Amino acid sequence: MKYISLFLLILSIYSCNKKTNTITNQEDYNSYLTSNTSKTTSKYFKLWNSKIQPDSMQLLSFGIVGSEYNRYFKNTGDIKFLKKAEQSLKKAVAIAATGRAGYNRALARNYISQHRFKEALVLANKALEIGNGLEDTHSLLFDVHMELGNYEEANNYLKKIKNFSNFGYLIRLAKWNDHLGNLDKTIQMMEKATAIAVAKKDKNLILWSYTNLADYYGHAGELKKSYNHYLKSLELDPNNAYAKKGIAWIVFSHEKNPKEALRILDSVTQNYKAPDYYILKSEIADYLGNERERLNNLDEFFNEIENPAYGVMYNSYTINLYLEDTQQYKKAITLAKKEVENRPTPESYGYLAYSYLKNGENKKALQIVTNHIENKTFEPNILLQAAEVYKKSGQEKKALKLKEELLGASYELGPVTTLKIEKL
Repeated sequence: MKYISLFLLILSIYSCNKKTNTITNQEDYNSYLTSNTSKTTSKYFKLWNSKIQPDSMQLLSFGIVGSEYNRYFKNTGDIKFLKKAEQSLKKAVAIAATGRAGYNRALARNYISQHRFKEALVLANKALEIGNGLEDTHSLLFDVHMELGNYEEANNYLKKIKNFSNFGYLIRLAKWNDHLGNLDKTIQMMEKATAIAVAKKDKNLILWSYTNLADYYGHAGELKKSYNHYLKSLELDPNNAYAKKGIAWIVFSHEKNPKEALRILDSVTQNYKAPDYYILKSEIADYLGNERERLNNLDEFFNEIENPAYGVMYNSYTINLYLEDTQQYKKAITLAKKEVENRPTPESYGYLAYSYLKNGENKKALQIVTNHIENKTFEPNILLQAAEVYKKSGQEKKALKLKEELLGASYELGPVTTLKIEKL
């Protein structure tokens, strides 16, 4: 009898813990998991698209059509729309007599989406030379320099747009503080920006704010707030793939419910095309021990990125797969070098260092970590790579110090990666 009582006590404690850990509720989001194809045309789009002829000089048409294609890309994840937007905007830049700065900025943002950061910088500097819309250009230059790892330049442009009542300044100040590792300040600025977006009743800004704020709340361990903001995003846009992905991550990483996370993601990938969703599905399948499902999702990813339109957009994912799944270390080194050339950030250097480590070139790996990563980033994935380099290079104290920090980021990194941290 006492054994039965003990069992019931343990079961009760387990049930309480499970209840405490559960944040999500299927009833909150089930209605958003129906498979709906996003519209990729409208009367408005058809009207302006019809004005474009092979020898067209309809500047306004190119700008509007480019903007619509960009919206379709965000809604579907289909790269063809981003490339069509590029074509329209390039034509607008070529023929514009007035408004050239704006078209250069629009094309630069398209290139940022394609990870063509150096080309984006050229266009941003052209817009700066033209001079119109300087605040927008300074904001763009902050964004480009952050992507390129030119943090001092980025900060200089941030100072030029300083205005605590301006949405654009606040979201960039949030990003800057995130780079500095000041998460409390990041959230504070993002909350202020969100309030401005809500006051303006701008649906696109509100939606962007909610999903970004949800991410920051997640990093800070405020998972209930994170979940609620993903739900608020879905109330505005029931097809929002990013919000569904965020909920799936909470279900997987925090609640340790991989099957439910996969159910959510499966509903997304029926119509949303972004290849990185297959990487996440592969990670979850790995956690489940379902090797077949893991490999199927990796195949889906590789099949998608064979499309040359993606260019360098998924280099970091590919490098990681070379290192962790296919053990093609020399290929990883080659691609990581290209990524450093394209985007010399601590993240890119992290992949290069880790590639050298996996290839047995520990000295090169340590040199890169010391010169380009140490004290330059707070990103957990990069710090995990650095910790492994330290450990293999005999710098156990540094590795253990990072291990302690990384265990505090276990939610952000996920259950599979957390196992790697514990082995440090």
